[in-house]
Amino acid sequence: MTDTLHVAREVEVILSAAAGLLFFTAGTVGLLRFPDLRSRLHAVTKADTLGLGFVMLALALASDSLWAAAAFLLVWVLGMGAAAVGATLLGSDREASP
Repeated sequence: MTDTLHVAREVEVILSAAAGLLFFTAGTVGLLRFPDLRSRLHAVTKADTLGLGFVMLALALASDSLWAAAAFLLVWVLGMGAAAVGATLLGSDREASP
């Protein structure tokens, strides 16, 4: 790989990781500042899922293996599913049945 491509790849990794950090920070601020449970869950679920996507993109770009990149994609997909299910269960109005 030439030096120019190596530098461009490193810049993409840094920008993706910084974008992920920005979205994680936004989700945390939303969690701390929003007034009710549902708006807090919305902030955390949306922002942290996007933040996780950017961090996984940075890791996939930094790795040299296609298998590792596929594993990072799988982590992101599973994280999206877990966030959606967790937010739905925490935000539901139903009482737990005995």
